[in-house]
Amino acid sequence: MPSDTDTAPLPLPEARRSTQIQILNGRFDALSADHAVEELIRTIRTGERGVLSTVNVAILMMMRSNPRLQRFVDASRWTVADGQPLVWASHLRQQPLPERVAGIDLIDQLCARAAQEGIGVYFLGADGETVRAAVAALQSRHRSLDVRGYADGYFGPDQAEARARAVADSGAKLLFVAMGVPRQEYFIEEQWENLGARVVIGVGGSFDVIAGRRKRAPALVQRAGLE
Repeated sequence: MPSDTDTAPLPLPEARRSTQIQILNGRFDALSADHAVEELIRTIRTGERGVLSTVNVAILMMMRSNPRLQRFVDASRWTVADGQPLVWASHLRQQPLPERVAGIDLIDQLCARAAQEGIGVYFLGADGETVRAAVAALQSRHRSLDVRGYADGYFGPDQAEARARAVADSGAKLLFVAMGVPRQEYFIEEQWENLGARVVIGVGGSFDVIAGRRKRAPALVQRAGLE
């Protein structure tokens, strides 16, 4: 596996959006959650490809000491602010970010659209029991969701290519990877050409919450920017 200081470019073919807001070492797209969903679905429908990175304050700070993670986020087709403090900070700019876009909320919104439009989805990450429970919960909410497959995230470097090719073989166009930062980013970077999916999103520990293994902060705490 390449080191954190490896200078090889991330092999993501699509250019970033031109309108972005700089906050410290991060460049964020001024997208609402609804707009982000529309962008991702359009990308899938037109046969393009791209990675969406969700960045909160902790990840932004991690990027400062991890050049490889910084490059990954910089090369992603979209980067959204998964943290209310980043939205507040953006209001010091002429064009502030419209809202926080949380990865866990995007999962639900994208699965709803995927179910409506017949887009195949794959879930990779967490342990076997958790990913199964998360998939069951999402299928319960979105009855026609086309789950092309799922697999746990507990595998070594020698199994990574097989995991990626299983995603490609499933025909899934949308992939959620929940293996924690920066491992999920490294996996996506290294296996990009093998994954096949049109849109790939790293979602950290979201499967644990969807599966009911962990609880989200109350809505009041979320609005206060303390989640």
